[in-house]
Amino acid sequence: MPASRTPSTSAKILYRPVGIVSSIVGGLVASMLFKQIWKRVSAGDDADPPGPLQSEYPFKEIVLAAVLQGAIYSVVKTVIQRQGAKGFERATGEWPGS
Repeated sequence: MPASRTPSTSAKILYRPVGIVSSIVGGLVASMLFKQIWKRVSAGDDADPPGPLQSEYPFKEIVLAAVLQGAIYSVVKTVIQRQGAKGFERATGEWPGS
């Protein structure tokens, strides 16, 4: 990590509210994105993704939905956290991460 990106304790503390809000927004964005993608890739008429306890869906479809959802959440979370940290650094001159 470059010396300019060494986090200070105050930057970590000040970034916490930003991180919490960005996590909430990221979760909402990921959820909406997953639902839209699932509507396009699902074979059935039901646009809602299957849950793990829904016996009317084959196991393969439930696992596929879980893998897709996990990948989308991970990518959205990474993008939002990274861009939030960059924005915080531009605003304060300090990198908030560890």
